Amino acid sequence: MANEKHKVVVLGGGFGGIKTALELAGQDHYSVTLVSDREDFRFYPALYHAATGGSEHASSIPLKEIFADKEIRLVHDTVKVLNRDDKKIECLSGRNYNFDILVVALGVVTNYFGIKGLNKYSYGIKTLDEAQDLRDHLHKTILDERHPELNYVVIGGGPTGVELAGALPGYLKHIMKKHKIPKKPFHVDLVEAESRLMPRMSRHYSVALQKRLRRLGVKLYLNQKVEAETAEGLMLSDHSIKSHTVIWTAGVTNHPFLSANKFNLNERGKALVNELLQAEEDIYVIGDNADTPFSGMAQTALYDAIFIATNLKRLTSGKHPWPYKPHKPVYITPAGRNWAAVQWKNTEIYGLFGWLLRDIADLVAYHDLEPWWKASKHWLAENQTSHICRICDH
Repeated sequence: MANEKHKVVVLGGGFGGIKTALELAGQDHYSVTLVSDREDFRFYPALYHAATGGSEHASSIPLKEIFADKEIRLVHDTVKVLNRDDKKIECLSGRNYNFDILVVALGVVTNYFGIKGLNKYSYGIKTLDEAQDLRDHLHKTILDERHPELNYVVIGGGPTGVELAGALPGYLKHIMKKHKIPKKPFHVDLVEAESRLMPRMSRHYSVALQKRLRRLGVKLYLNQKVEAETAEGLMLSDHSIKSHTVIWTAGVTNHPFLSANKFNLNERGKALVNELLQAEEDIYVIGDNADTPFSGMAQTALYDAIFIATNLKRLTSGKHPWPYKPHKPVYITPAGRNWAAVQWKNTEIYGLFGWLLRDIADLVAYHDLEPWWKASKHWLAENQTSHICRICDH
């Protein structure tokens, strides 16, 4: 029994979960099981691109590809119950998995904040299927009517909303040109409840993004709360917008597994953790699920994963674990083709150079999960187009 490996169970197939599993794979002291409710990894930075004609190979990577030559047990299932006494997790399928160490990296889920009609009528881009549904809808509405509808509404002035709103005008013009439809006027509207876009960033960063989007023809509705959505349009604080294309990017909430299993949560629903990122003894919580300063960023999830794996390796070597020191990520927000805003510590960059930095950052992010030759394949797919839509005959 002296050579028996410690069982590490990782929950979640996002940046944090995959990176944790990769860092511990093949270690003499650990066996790794990764449980994910999907069979692919979603590269969230590219999903807005998939919704506007980009190749799905840039935004989705099969987990079997990532772990092809790794000593990792890959389980496709949905985790439901944490049994602390017996140190096991129970899944939707009825299967159980025992652990010595549990790493929770489940990410977030969409939150409509109880706003009437959004769940039924709005589109999303949190998954590849959602992105493809939106892309199909854009084509169908234009083909059916032989012109674009007047208003395309994006809700949420965070990174995803800004990226999507910046890409939509060009993509809608591309659809009309591809289908030989004469150019006709349309509006892309971006709705944000706060007084400026990306309110957690510096005011200068927000203003630069606002100016850029307005130059692209995007109309901004700031200080506007969404009251409800119907089949015909969107109701805001003081007026309505007629539209059959409303895209919700504004709200997420922590994965329900944490509240259902009585983790100690803060007011935003994130798990409270100690200086080792432990919520409890032998239970670690990382990335979007943890109450850390830069939670919510892919860079933070990767950083947390490396931190935990490093400490686990130190413990098996008889060394003391290091305390967690938050690392401020680099913020990069594209807004239309060949333009991005960048905040790197105290430096802000705008324009083409920012876009090039985002391109490089994406390549590095792919490489965090795969060797260079595989990472390059998905990175190059960012500049490729997919089939125009599933409903069109090409």
